[in-house]
Amino acid sequence: MSYETVSGGFERASRLGHTNAIVRAMAEKSDFYVPAEHLTDTSWLGPKIRHDAANSADSGQIASAIAVDGSLMVVPVRDGLPSVRYGYAQSAAVWLDIAAMEAQKAERFVDPVSLGRAVNSALISYDLPVAGAYVRQGVSIRDSWRESIDKLFRSKKIEVNRMNQSLMSLLFLLHGQPGKPATSLDVNCPAPTCGERAVAVGDAGLDCPGCKARLFPTDVLRIHEEVVEDGSNESPLGRLMQVVELLVIVGLATLLWEQSRTQLLQNTLFIMDGPMAVYGPPAKLRSQALRYFQSMSKTATGIAPFICGIEKTGTVADYASTLARHNVLVPGDLLVVDSDVISAITNSDNPIAYGAETYWGRKFVYRSTDGRTVVFTVLPEQGPPYDDNGGQADPSAYPTLSAVLDVIDRTGSSMYRNGIVPVSLAHSKAAYPIGVGTDVLRLAAKQKLGLGASGT
Repeated sequence: MSYETVSGGFERASRLGHTNAIVRAMAEKSDFYVPAEHLTDTSWLGPKIRHDAANSADSGQIASAIAVDGSLMVVPVRDGLPSVRYGYAQSAAVWLDIAAMEAQKAERFVDPVSLGRAVNSALISYDLPVAGAYVRQGVSIRDSWRESIDKLFRSKKIEVNRMNQSLMSLLFLLHGQPGKPATSLDVNCPAPTCGERAVAVGDAGLDCPGCKARLFPTDVLRIHEEVVEDGSNESPLGRLMQVVELLVIVGLATLLWEQSRTQLLQNTLFIMDGPMAVYGPPAKLRSQALRYFQSMSKTATGIAPFICGIEKTGTVADYASTLARHNVLVPGDLLVVDSDVISAITNSDNPIAYGAETYWGRKFVYRSTDGRTVVFTVLPEQGPPYDDNGGQADPSAYPTLSAVLDVIDRTGSSMYRNGIVPVSLAHSKAAYPIGVGTDVLRLAAKQKLGLGASGT
């Protein structure tokens, strides 16, 4: 049925509105294999399931949680020149007083003021020209990105309470030890004709000893390697965002380690939205993060720090939902995701290599006491979670595991499927609004690029 518009005409269907239905119909007729849709005999999973895992959890040990999430958007900013694109990203950290939130469960009516006081947040936002626009004349798109990232890491700071550190200082801290940042970073010269490797670059930068090109300490991230001349470059912006999220966790955990090692660090869980992993060119940060936090745990009092990553989507989440739907996993069950399970999920005959180059935490699947299915990663006490021999799959290698399960049970959220409250709050702070958000960012980008009404 057609509806009349304000101008007096009639609404028309979108020319591309049918495409999704057509693609889905084509997929239904195609013959392909999806592990999550082909559960046959699941008896082999029996020895890998730990029943009543919630009963062994350290109930109440964690009193607060800090969740970190990010959001990005790439917008075209020049009418008639769609290749000119500007990128925005932001990462939010939300602190939740779990004890205050739980206190409201006993009340007849929820007090919004008390809940408001139980939440505190901080936001770091950053932007740069990503395609078709450059920081200055005479540089390639890759060098434009390199200069932009170096400038962002020097100017953007994480300011929380007594913490006031730039992203650059946190990058050097991650490559050092808690309380002792590295003095230089090993950088490969990005010039295609130069063979200099592992050049020690300090905070101020350095001219390459081979080709005299300017090297930045942020070149160690190698994000510029994914930047292309013709494309939206949304992927490298995503790499930048995951690095910033990791640095936020580093900064906040180090703050508690330095100032409240015997109290706040012992009862705070740090939660990343997504797996504890680093993908793409910056993947070498994975080993740095693993070494850094394991070093922190050795100098902490008791078991700390508590860190986990929550995965809302992906092949493992799909497989876990199928197991729960068929009651292979019941409330309170913990599934150990060893090489056999990985092989079934990824349909691979070489599951040993899974995660060895990207993950600094190990995947587990938990069916919470209220029926939610949560895929999460957690930090091992020592050694890598994955390696060429299959890594450490046994839960005994993860002393913080029981506390993580306890928080998952205590902070269930209905804001999204299988969610938890801290991640929901972080997502609400970091997410860009659809529609209006795009228009606002486009206007801001035009101002930054000097593309105002005058067209100059």
